Amino acid sequence: MRLWNAIKTKPILWFSLILLIKGALAWFVIFDDGPSWMTVLTEIPFILIVFCLIEWFASKRKLLYYVIVNLSITLLYFAVLMYYKYYGVIVTYHALEQADKVTKVGESTYSLLDPYYLLIFIDIIIFAFYMVRPKYIARFTSIGMRKINRTALLATFIVSAALCIFNIWPNHASMNENKKAEGMGILNYEVYTIFADTTEHEEVIDMKEINQPSIDALKGGEQPVNPALWAAAKGKNLIVVQMESFQNFLIGLTIDGQEITPNISKLAAGNFYFNNFYSNAGQGTTSDAEFVVNTSLYVPHHEAATSSDYMDKALPSLPRLMSSNGYNTATFHTNSVEFWNRTLLYKAIGFDKYYDQAFYGDDDHIAFGASDEVLYAKTVPELVKMDAEDKPFYAMVISMSAHHPYRIPEAKDKIKLPAEYDGTLVGNYILAQNYADYAMGQFLEELKSSGLWDDSVIVFYGDHQGLPLYSLDNKEKGLMQGIFGREYGYTDMFNIPFIVHAPGVSSGKTFEQTGGQIDILPTVANLLGVSVKDQIHFGEDLLNSTSNLLPMRHFLPTGSFVNDTSVFLPGVGFEDGTNYNVKDNSISAGGSTEAQYNAALRLLNMSNSYVKQLPELPLDGGPVSGAEAK
Repeated sequence: MRLWNAIKTKPILWFSLILLIKGALAWFVIFDDGPSWMTVLTEIPFILIVFCLIEWFASKRKLLYYVIVNLSITLLYFAVLMYYKYYGVIVTYHALEQADKVTKVGESTYSLLDPYYLLIFIDIIIFAFYMVRPKYIARFTSIGMRKINRTALLATFIVSAALCIFNIWPNHASMNENKKAEGMGILNYEVYTIFADTTEHEEVIDMKEINQPSIDALKGGEQPVNPALWAAAKGKNLIVVQMESFQNFLIGLTIDGQEITPNISKLAAGNFYFNNFYSNAGQGTTSDAEFVVNTSLYVPHHEAATSSDYMDKALPSLPRLMSSNGYNTATFHTNSVEFWNRTLLYKAIGFDKYYDQAFYGDDDHIAFGASDEVLYAKTVPELVKMDAEDKPFYAMVISMSAHHPYRIPEAKDKIKLPAEYDGTLVGNYILAQNYADYAMGQFLEELKSSGLWDDSVIVFYGDHQGLPLYSLDNKEKGLMQGIFGREYGYTDMFNIPFIVHAPGVSSGKTFEQTGGQIDILPTVANLLGVSVKDQIHFGEDLLNSTSNLLPMRHFLPTGSFVNDTSVFLPGVGFEDGTNYNVKDNSISAGGSTEAQYNAALRLLNMSNSYVKQLPELPLDGGPVSGAEAK
């Protein structure tokens, strides 16, 4: 009873206890071992430092300051929980630059919310209820006026500061952001990232050191002097189809006797199919995939490519490369061009024309715009017009209906899944991809009937993962285990298909070597007979390579990469990292080398350094809207 009386009359104690509980909830969701005594030793010292400052300097409004700090840290923990559910990493202040996207993808964001996350706001609601009632205001004011012994306060501050330093310094060199946050404590980590970004700067590699031979050497591959299939489809149009959230396990998948993606699976069986292919998208997800495919450059570290200073640069790109070889270029997307700053992206990479929501309208609305059926129905006539001109064309077509959280109108369901899939993210995902495949089937028929199929190199690939490990509950993980026959893991999550149709060339053949979105540019350039020898690219021609190294960004800790046999995730460094076999996601003792680890980090730095030293983009110019053609 005496202890309780001491606690309830000292805000520093009960607010610390409240925030400790909230910190424990965050640890339970994020870290493998959940909350422990480490939670107390890492989270509480930071909280006590802030509260000691309130006790030392505040007087009349002391309790109000406690409530403000409580609300601020609660919102931070809540953001950490929500961000981790999709991205699998700890949110930092960098993500605030993308805060406006939350309102635009509201349904997708809210679907990540587990109801028990809202429990961290209960105390704030209770405080708000009592603090507006006059009879409690005087009592709270009285509690806030009580002083704590200055010596005890100073001692608490010093010990807490020492513990924060002790938590931060030994962990600051860790490459794995999640390990770093666990060692430092979430609150210490958030503050550390701010100061680290102002004091620790990545080396900018001199342009003289950034050349194609050095890049190829780091990746461990070497392009042949006389590459196979060089110019095998010379003069053909190029159509690049980016499939929303499409993962490779959907190819050939049958559930309850129903083929989930029959059209795309048929494509894979009858053309060049790369089944060990990975997403290179980062925080910008779909727009990052557009960036990587069109530039063969890596995305920046802490932000989406379209929200970075990359957009101020005249980027060497696939549209510019094709334009210089006599092609017209255009990109097609049913969302607004302003979303993810695509206005800047399309100018930076040099498209001639774009088609967006202003062209497609909002008929048959799914996700953020017109459905895939509308996308393809309105796109093909524009492609036919481009094909009628005296130059070949490069067109990028971006699907969107199968976007998270995969809420397709029931009237568009083409299959019926077993009852255990009802109401699950996995079930919704499969239904959405089945609909996207149905729309794709219509697109393929229109391409064939219009003659474009026989006159175009057409590539298909998934933009990024659709079912993040971190978003699945136990039931959903069980459904995935039933599909795979084993535990669903990192190698499955990032594995997307890459399919290439080249008329008269791409008879059914499966390629087993490792590849990624960054390799698409040099691969299609080889088929079309378009030289990239004078254009820096961090990918390689997959038709003429047997080895690869793919650094990963954002969704995995810094230092992660994919090689020919493994997906590697670092621990504090390389030595305590983990290799996941690309065949079955099993953990293996070997599979990667420290030289590859260092090479992956060097490649990311080299790409970033290269972009930063490119000339600025002219202020005038840019693509025109296809809506003007309506």
